[in-house]
Amino acid sequence: MRRLRKRVLVTGGAGFVGSHLCERLIAAGDDVLCVDNFYTGSRDNVAHLLSSPQFELLRHDVTHPLYVEVDEIYNLACPASPIHYQRDPVQTTKTSVHGAINMLGLAKRVGAKILQASTSEVYGDPHVHPQPESYRGNVNPIGPRACYDEGKRCAETLFFDYYRQHALRIKVARIFNTYGPRMHPNDGRVVSNFVVQALRNEPITVYGQGSQTRSFCFVDDLVEGLIRLMNSPDEVTGPINLGNPKEFTILELAQQVIALTGSKSEIRHLPLPEDDPLQRQPQIDLARDILGWAPTVALADGLPRTIEYFASLEEVMGAAAL
Repeated sequence: MRRLRKRVLVTGGAGFVGSHLCERLIAAGDDVLCVDNFYTGSRDNVAHLLSSPQFELLRHDVTHPLYVEVDEIYNLACPASPIHYQRDPVQTTKTSVHGAINMLGLAKRVGAKILQASTSEVYGDPHVHPQPESYRGNVNPIGPRACYDEGKRCAETLFFDYYRQHALRIKVARIFNTYGPRMHPNDGRVVSNFVVQALRNEPITVYGQGSQTRSFCFVDDLVEGLIRLMNSPDEVTGPINLGNPKEFTILELAQQVIALTGSKSEIRHLPLPEDDPLQRQPQIDLARDILGWAPTVALADGLPRTIEYFASLEEVMGAAAL
């Protein structure tokens, strides 16, 4: 029996994660409407999809209403790295909150199922380790990261209020550190920072002693988790953690990047930024049990693919030649 083709809206679809998601949905036979205001996303990320009759690209900011007919919505629109979301913190909060209201209103109007790309940042600097979905977090509501942390927490609130008040079909994924090709080279995230610095043979900047930990999930694994969550039964709302539970110190990551690139970079230690979490590791029991999902790409396998991508960028390697 032939599968019915779905009409899927991906907000933030020209971004790092969104572009990989659009690719997977098209490969599955869906029609994809990719919406992005190109604040951090790029047409280059989806240029290879423009010739597909299943793909449509629309410049739009989700802080304004959108009137389209779709069956599913993946709401990924929001700057996700500190450098980008702190550049215009008021707009970041608006994107999370007004964007959620507009996309939930659209889903309510057309009867669509909607998935919110939330974040591990809702846990703040956690007192519980690893972080289960039941942990309510330790977030500074007035700190420099609050525009993102609290914006995403408010978006989760809105999703569950629409679920309770309007019986909307919702899914909430809490995304932990993700890396891979199409990351922005200047997004300030630790993987992109280290890889770009190593390729340029510049000092690798490690904040503090590098003993703080992160868990790195390759983008292909994350996209698989998002799709499985969207396709799960309606009673599965989340929130569900999606990330790789394998924990690394920041110093270990720096050393791996130097080794894989053959870089001459030295490690430079700088003071820790305010509210920078000391630990970040997902507990993924729910994802394993409910979605049958667990990451399959080890850091040792994903990092070389990420390095290869950055090495292909003229803006990275051109600067190295100067």
